[in-house]
Amino acid sequence: METLGKRIKSLRKDAGLTQIEFAKLLFVDKSTIAKYETDKIVPTFEMIIKLAKFFHVSTDYFAGLED
Repeated sequence: METLGKRIKSLRKDAGLTQIEFAKLLFVDKSTIAKYETDKIVPTFEMIIKLAKFFHVSTDYFAGLED
């Protein structure tokens, strides 16, 4: 099963963004993105909504309920 972090990383890479570029777009530090992508921290629900809107996916995608 693909983790939340792997899903975030995959979408970011598909969008052609570096962690630094992505962090700037989300107004967070690059280390926050790195921690999300390595599953060291879990994004808040508000951030998951922001990510879903940014990547045009559902929050269910991040929950692993859909591919």
